[in-house]
Amino acid sequence: MYKLLIFDWDGTVIDSAARIISSMQRSALDLDLAPLDAEAIRNIIGLGLPEAIRALVPGIDAAGIDAMRERYAHYYVTGDDTPTHLFAGARSSLGRLQRKGYRLAVATGKNRRGLDRVFAQTGLGSLFELSRCADETTSKPDPHMLHEILQQTGVDVSDALMVGDTEYDLEMGHRAGMATVAVSYGAHHIDRLKPWRPVLEIDNFPELEHWLDGQNKPL
Repeated sequence: MYKLLIFDWDGTVIDSAARIISSMQRSALDLDLAPLDAEAIRNIIGLGLPEAIRALVPGIDAAGIDAMRERYAHYYVTGDDTPTHLFAGARSSLGRLQRKGYRLAVATGKNRRGLDRVFAQTGLGSLFELSRCADETTSKPDPHMLHEILQQTGVDVSDALMVGDTEYDLEMGHRAGMATVAVSYGAHHIDRLKPWRPVLEIDNFPELEHWLDGQNKPL
């Protein structure tokens, strides 16, 4: 049934919410902005960084966005030691899915530099055939990055599956006409994902692999 599996990154493959929240809060303090609520930051995980900043700081101008992006990049990359780690089973399941013949891709709100960095840090970059980042295309929930992935791979939308943990991921998939999988362990509560009618809800990463084993004949 599915040939191409497209994954969100933060909150789906890697548990980075705490570091994103801490880095964003510290960035706001550096710029003498009003303190940012942790849940408000959790709500924007998945958006491109400029879009996220505009949502968190209404009325912020272009110079303020640039300053916030610089401080956030500083904290997330080197200035904040809040740990991030792959979700349980993600590494092994992704490897097995690739060996079974699935084509793997990433559609993320991260920028290209950030995704390439975490690909290198985790050693997972070689598993993904291609990836699209928010600074290369339109931010979620616009489906443009999914259209680009489908065009590059030559895969029909009916043969692709979008896997994500936020309503932005599932709305993007829905607007692209693509089946989706809702991840319950990420940034957004599963109740926010249900209205987008995912074909599957998972509580841990290996459940996706087991479900796919039952859906597909060997590729």
